[in-house]
Amino acid sequence: MSGSAPAPKKKKRRWLRRTLISLGVGIPIVGLALWIAIHRVEWLGPWLADTGRAIVGNDAIAWLEDTLYGVEDKYNLATKGDQAPTAHWEVPAEEPAPPPKTDKPLLYPVFTPKNVEPMHASFAAPGDGKWVPMTDPHNPGEAAPLFKTLLHPDKKRGWAHVAIVAVDLRQVRLHLVAGLHEPMTKLPEAKALKRTGLIAEADLARALAAFNGGFKTTHGNYGMKAEGVLWVEPRGRSCTIAMYEKDALKIQSWEAIEASRDSMTWFRQTPMCMYENGEMHKGLTVEENTHWGSTLDKDTVIRRSAVGLDETGGILFVGISEATTATAIAKAMNHAGAVNVAQLDVNWSFPKLVTIEADGKVKAIIDGFEYTDEDYVKKPMSRDFFYLTRKDPIEIPRAAP
Repeated sequence: MSGSAPAPKKKKRRWLRRTLISLGVGIPIVGLALWIAIHRVEWLGPWLADTGRAIVGNDAIAWLEDTLYGVEDKYNLATKGDQAPTAHWEVPAEEPAPPPKTDKPLLYPVFTPKNVEPMHASFAAPGDGKWVPMTDPHNPGEAAPLFKTLLHPDKKRGWAHVAIVAVDLRQVRLHLVAGLHEPMTKLPEAKALKRTGLIAEADLARALAAFNGGFKTTHGNYGMKAEGVLWVEPRGRSCTIAMYEKDALKIQSWEAIEASRDSMTWFRQTPMCMYENGEMHKGLTVEENTHWGSTLDKDTVIRRSAVGLDETGGILFVGISEATTATAIAKAMNHAGAVNVAQLDVNWSFPKLVTIEADGKVKAIIDGFEYTDEDYVKKPMSRDFFYLTRKDPIEIPRAAP
């Protein structure tokens, strides 16, 4: 009997060893599968993040996100670090041809943004910095009101790029809409307003494009006024995208424009301006500055979106990036011509930039981004967003050529 006593202990050790091996193999596999699922199922990432924040808090989830994005970036650097930049759309070899001459005069002014050089002469894709016209599907015979270009800001990452759309604010109007759930609000007037999360039905016939708004309210409590009501009180040390009468748009720090608050028809706040009056924010040069990624490091390599204005205030730039740091997207926006730049949202699912097609469906301006063809137009959006409409010709001041 004494010789058979150790058998249960051996079985227990074998069971424990097998369990540990299974966990050691299974957890990474499950983690990898979950990470892939998050990058394929639009709602899964936000749902998991929100659930995690409710259990362990914002900081813990931000640390986990930052760690996972860091691992992903190291993997990309190891597996495709020598990848050259590539173009993502056809770029004309020559300057865009002027609109064809007809007996009927054009109803809209001609918009021609000035091409820029690639950000890195020896590290660029064909067409980097060249503006490509985006035809208005509702007015195909008119000159284009929007142009797009692609820039590659990071010499270490050939797959990192920023797609930027230049918008002629003489003939295009920018709108801001609250989402079904964001921003969260405690203000009675805003709580009473019925949210649609959609482009206004009356604007669909003139809608050109739509793009995402800023951080969730829990990530910084940035202020917002839209649709005639205040949703979240403005806060200091924030960049503010503000609309005034006669479609005058400003992107500046709140302290610089707070005195004109009563004249704002709407505003949306974001983290501090990346560029203001042509100067890059000093925080973008500081290691581990978390200001432009909620609680994520400024050097976190993720998807980002941003808006900017040129020095005249007449050209709006809308940017959406793949695999960039905050500094990289800021420099790309400035390189394209923006002297004032505000970052919008970040992470996998939220940055979106789509055009509204003639059939009423939407299409991403660049491949690889998360969207459905009914976003903004039929599918209500959970979070606030911006959209662009072309003005009626009678609304456009007729200036000399």
